[in-house]
Amino acid sequence: MSVARVASRAQLGLAAPRVDVEVHLGGGLPQFSIVGLPATAVKESKDRVRAALANANFDWPAGRITVNLSPADLPKEGCRYDLPIALGILLASSQLPCDAPRLDGWEFYGELGLAGELKPIRGTVLAAAHAARDGHRILVPAANLAEARIAARAQALGAPSLLDVCALLAGSSASTSAADELQPPQPSQPGAPDLADVRGQAPAKRALLVAAAGGHSILLVGPPGTGKTMLAQRLPGLLPPLAGGDALDVAAIASVSSRGFDAREYGRRPFRAPHHSASANAIIGGGPRAQPGEVSLSHLGVLFLDELPEFDRRVLESLREPLESGVVSISRTALQVEYPARFQLVAAMNPCPCGYLGEASGRCRCAPPEIARYRARISGPLLDRIDLRVEVPVVGDELLFDGPSTDTFDSAAAAARVAATRRLQLERAGCLNSELGGREIQKACGLDARGRLLLAQARTRFELSARGTHRVLRVARTIADLEAVRGGISPQHLAEALQLRRVAA
Repeated sequence: MSVARVASRAQLGLAAPRVDVEVHLGGGLPQFSIVGLPATAVKESKDRVRAALANANFDWPAGRITVNLSPADLPKEGCRYDLPIALGILLASSQLPCDAPRLDGWEFYGELGLAGELKPIRGTVLAAAHAARDGHRILVPAANLAEARIAARAQALGAPSLLDVCALLAGSSASTSAADELQPPQPSQPGAPDLADVRGQAPAKRALLVAAAGGHSILLVGPPGTGKTMLAQRLPGLLPPLAGGDALDVAAIASVSSRGFDAREYGRRPFRAPHHSASANAIIGGGPRAQPGEVSLSHLGVLFLDELPEFDRRVLESLREPLESGVVSISRTALQVEYPARFQLVAAMNPCPCGYLGEASGRCRCAPPEIARYRARISGPLLDRIDLRVEVPVVGDELLFDGPSTDTFDSAAAAARVAATRRLQLERAGCLNSELGGREIQKACGLDARGRLLLAQARTRFELSARGTHRVLRVARTIADLEAVRGGISPQHLAEALQLRRVAA
């Protein structure tokens, strides 16, 4: 056989189009060429493959070797094609006793070390999900087997080296299928931060419960050291674990990122807390390879932005669209990708540049123009998209020092209430209250005459926009759901929702 074909896949955003690695051995002077829009890492595979074959005691074919990555107009990046290229050369030179029909329905991925070992690659979860959808078996480096089996289950095999792959295909060994089995997902994390650790701050805890129950965004405003970061870190512990397609989507996004995916985190809600010096590309996504940003890496989880006014204005403004639509579109000259970004925003800020405005000690010396400029760093349109704005005041000595905490409002109890409330929302509308559209709001957020009068007065007094009014109604619906009220929204629920939106940034 002078021509061989081995299947693999590319990675473009969250798409994984199939790539056929075609290898042809021809006569003429020795030459190795790769065609089909290969990136630099793909072009360099010829040196890795040649050394790996030599150290695995295979012969390097004489003559001209041509590798075509089909379709030829699709950009190819990364080192995942090393293994299929090596297998193609072995098949074309008849060094691998395996006929072509036996490879039908197989896909191969892996970077080759110079000694022939298989090194892990990125994007395994995504590739395995697409392979399973097409009914294919997938062979990956042993280090990637756990994440591949998240999507492909028993159809995924792992191998530590090129020799093990060849032995499996030749039928003389089944050791690769006995690689480490994927353990059942463990969404709960032992020793996770507990809400009971936060002293005092009962109103802020209540607001956090409402935010978790309805998937609402929240802004915490208060002096330094009052527990804003502690509250934000405890929000993931109130959310139910991911399952099914949602867990797979989060794993696929993480697998294509520069950090990669850890199979031990499967099923856990992501929590991302970028530094305020992060760029717009880091937050939204982008770069030459259009990688996912923090808003996508926190999909179905929590994005925590501490010191919100310290972020660049352009970064903050770029959050407006994903907060509204739940998706991010990244366009480059030759690449357009779309990532999901349905995250729960938790932001924290000080009330003034020094942070001590309103304290009884009176140590704040910020002038009114300085305070106005500080707060103006957060635009009105962005602030209008944040559902809850909560004050986190200084904790008194009696709560901070008087013995162990007697607060029974812990994460376990709050998580149980959140889970029950979310089930109620999904049964009613098929989505969380934060995702209700205009028609769903009219059906689910009915008001009586007193409620309508209260809302009309609030719109005038607080200058609520149409978007702000809808967000108040969604929060009020969540408050009613927390009390298992299946009817309309009462004036008390509406009043609490308005109170949770009153604190101005």
